[in-house]
Amino acid sequence: MRLLGVDPGTHLLGWGVIDIKGKSPAYVACGALKGATGKPVAVRLARIADELSALIREHHPDRAAVEKAFFGKNANAALRVGEARGMALTELARAGIPVEELTATEVKKAVTGTGGAHKSQVQRMVAALLGLRTLPKPADASDALAIAICLAHRLASPRSSRSVRRLS
Repeated sequence: MRLLGVDPGTHLLGWGVIDIKGKSPAYVACGALKGATGKPVAVRLARIADELSALIREHHPDRAAVEKAFFGKNANAALRVGEARGMALTELARAGIPVEELTATEVKKAVTGTGGAHKSQVQRMVAALLGLRTLPKPADASDALAIAICLAHRLASPRSSRSVRRLS
């Protein structure tokens, strides 16, 4: 089974693809889609949407997970992440891919064992879990791989006998 993790953003959207072979995740690819620098948010989102659609066609994921928006101190940043999430969810739904939405705490706990892990801890554990010799970069790509790994854990869990919600 091929899984796609998405860490949404309007400047950079992290993505990570893993395959599940037996009980172990296997690294396929990762990166970050960059919005059109200095352009209005609508133009940045359109560019990222086009690139995400091409990525979906290239890697053919069976399922995907997108990180839920985190509402912190900066409401404007949270709004922008929400816009990027909406775009990513739309592109995945158009491709007919079942999608899970995961919180940052769920993802960190699945990868490191604690929901309060720092980005550097997540990056190191993602590299270790996938047998990578170097840390996945940028951090957005590492986060996206962590999201895909968390989805793999959720799908493998006996308590996860429910079907993954399909957004289409």
